[in-house]
Amino acid sequence: MLIRGLNCLGLMGTSTFGGVELALIKTDGIDIIERKKAYVVPYSDYLKDLIKSVYGLQKNSPENEEKLKTVDTEVSDFYIQLINDFKKDCDDTVDLIGIDGLTIVHNPNIPYTYQLGNGRYIAAKTQTKVVTHFRNADICSGGQGTPISSSYFNAVAVDEVKPVAYVNISGKSSITWIGSFGEFVGFDCGPGDNFINDWTAKHANMDNDYNGRLAILGKVHEKIVNSLMHHNFFAKFPPKAAYTGIFADKAEHLEGLSLEDGAATATAFVAEAICYSICLYLPELPQRVVICGKGAANPTLIRFIRQRLPNIDVVVCKEVDIPVDTVNAEISAFLSARTIYSLPITFPSTTGVAQPMPGGEIYEAN
Repeated sequence: MLIRGLNCLGLMGTSTFGGVELALIKTDGIDIIERKKAYVVPYSDYLKDLIKSVYGLQKNSPENEEKLKTVDTEVSDFYIQLINDFKKDCDDTVDLIGIDGLTIVHNPNIPYTYQLGNGRYIAAKTQTKVVTHFRNADICSGGQGTPISSSYFNAVAVDEVKPVAYVNISGKSSITWIGSFGEFVGFDCGPGDNFINDWTAKHANMDNDYNGRLAILGKVHEKIVNSLMHHNFFAKFPPKAAYTGIFADKAEHLEGLSLEDGAATATAFVAEAICYSICLYLPELPQRVVICGKGAANPTLIRFIRQRLPNIDVVVCKEVDIPVDTVNAEISAFLSARTIYSLPITFPSTTGVAQPMPGGEIYEAN
C-alpha cells in the first residue's frame, strides 16, 4: 500500500519575538493531508536579549561573524530542545523537520539574507532530516527571497471562493492573491506587528499591544498615517520585499503622541499599507481577504482593515480552518516537503525570480 505524504514538523522563530511556533502536519508538498499537533513556546528573556543584540548584523566582519555564530549556536540548541521535547510528547513519527529561523537580516538589494538555525547541527542532534534556509537559492538567483508562503496558501485555497487574497501579518505583512484559474501573485506589502511592537516596547515596556487594547482606546492621526504612506516602498510595483528595518525611521512620526494614540496610529498604518496594496497592485480585487499570522489575533487591526475594505469580505484565518498562532510553522513544514519532492517554492509572480525555483538546504540525520 502506497503511503502518501510525510509527517513534517515545522518550526518558525518569529521576528516578533512572540515565541517559537511548532506544527506537525502530514503533507506531500501539494496538499495538507492532515494537521496533527501544534503549539507555541515563548523565548526566555535571556534569549530575546541575545537575539536583539545581533538583530540587523551582517557577516561582514570577523567580529560580527563571531557574534552571529555564538547566537546561532544558542538558538539552535533551543530549537533542538524544543524538537526533542515535541517528538517525545508526540504519538506520530517525525519524518522531516522544516525550519525557518528568526530573520536577522533580509535585504534583496545587497543581496543578503540570514536566518538563525544551523541545519546540519540540528539534524545531527535530533537524528532527523532537516530542511532550512528556504530563501537563499532564490535571493542568490536574483529573486526577492520573500514571500515564500504563496505555495502554501495556494494549497489551503483549494475550496475557497476566488479570487482570494491571504494576508500574512507577522514582523512584516505579505499578500498572496490566487485567481479564478489558479494563477497566483505574492509580494510583501508593508509593515506588520513589529511596527506596532516597537512603539509599545519603547513607550510602555510591553512586548506588544495585546489584543489591540491600547489601539482601541487611542485616536488615529490620519495626517500621520498619510505621511507614513509616502514611503517609496509603496510606490514600487511587485515583486518586492520589505528589507529588515525598512520602516524603522518612520516611527519618529509617532513621537509626541500619547501611548494609546501612537498604538492606534501605528496599527492604522499597518492596515492602510495592506489595503492600499490590495486595491492598487492585485490583478483583480479579491472576493475575500483572509488575515493570517499574529496580526489575526489583533481585533483592532482587523477592524481597521474592514473599515478600509467595506465591499470585500474580510475574515480571520481561524474562520477558514487555518491556525492563527502556528500558521508560519505549518508553512515551514509544507515547504520542507516541497523541497524533498523537488517542487518549486518561489516563482516569477512571487519573488521575481526568472523561473520557478526549488529552495531549502537539506541536512541528513547522520
